[in-house]
Amino acid sequence: MKVLIAVTHLLGAGHLSRALTLARAFVADGHTVTVLSGGLPVAQFDAGGAVIRQLPPLRSDGTNFIRLLTAGGDVADTGYLATRETEMARAVTDIRPDIVITELFPFGRRVLRGEFMALVTAAQAQTPRPVILASVRDILAPPSNPQKAQKTDSIVQEHYDGVLVHSDPASTPLEQSWPVTPALQEKLLYTGYVAPPPAGPHPDKLGQGEVIVSAGGGSVGRHLFTAAVDAAGLSPALRWRVLVGGGNAKAVIAEIAAKAPQNVILEPARPDFRQMLTHAACSVSMCGYNTALDLLQSGTPSLFIPFDEGGEVEQTLRAESLSHLPMMQMLRAADLTPKRLLQKVEALAKLPRGKVPDLRFDGAQESVRIACDMAKGRA
Repeated sequence: MKVLIAVTHLLGAGHLSRALTLARAFVADGHTVTVLSGGLPVAQFDAGGAVIRQLPPLRSDGTNFIRLLTAGGDVADTGYLATRETEMARAVTDIRPDIVITELFPFGRRVLRGEFMALVTAAQAQTPRPVILASVRDILAPPSNPQKAQKTDSIVQEHYDGVLVHSDPASTPLEQSWPVTPALQEKLLYTGYVAPPPAGPHPDKLGQGEVIVSAGGGSVGRHLFTAAVDAAGLSPALRWRVLVGGGNAKAVIAEIAAKAPQNVILEPARPDFRQMLTHAACSVSMCGYNTALDLLQSGTPSLFIPFDEGGEVEQTLRAESLSHLPMMQMLRAADLTPKRLLQKVEALAKLPRGKVPDLRFDGAQESVRIACDMAKGRA
């Protein structure tokens, strides 16, 4: 079958990472996959045999997700957005997919409603009509008013065959962050968590005994990196490895390196990060979906400092739900100081590696099964 996955990441790169994990699972099952990507390219991500079809890229202006910028930092004007909308519809015409998946929309990315609806409308007009599914993580940004939730419900009912919820309902039902109406409930298809297989040990045992500090693949986390470097200066016996993501990683590293002590390694985000966690004494990170799953699978003692700028609550809700586990703790960004960070890290580094929770981590494979069964039933 031919599968089209549409995703636009605007700040961090977690949305693209999750979409690519889905894409790789479809490819492994023998399907042809195109990922229609509307955010900035992320070089270290593995498409795994899927085709990346890049739209003219967008990013948010920091946490202002209404003000959209081009890769060069200019405000995306109506012509730029119209080109993306045309490209979205054209992708459907060119590929003629059997399955269409929109990542996050219509539960988010409402500022890009025009282009996502162009994609969905083009898919609905295709004969035979493909299966159309939304793909959402465990926790969503709650709607700011009832009208937004009602509009989302209307779009789902009119245009979508189902909503793939990448969570284990026994742990985190969608109701925890989104008002689920009876009509929406009938559309929900829980898949389990979308995670790659456990990474296993690093062949060179990189990360052995280290405090690994990360903030995903996007251009966020400078406050976390700075606090970690300062904490390292208070703890010469610990070795800290700070992994900086985003297209400006080299500039951030150069800025921080000026005051980094000898026990700090500063480098760009690495593709072998998950393997390094197997050997780490402790992880310090935000609490995005993908990072949380990496840490759950590795059992690494972890300190979460959830991203909460611009009123964001998703990562805080996730960190709170995980902090009951003995090897996982949370420190709010407002409480982050080098001394408090060090106190948490020293306590966590003394803990044994945790047991992997009994949760479903096969969400990518289950998503493939669900989507393909629906497409076969339609045929």
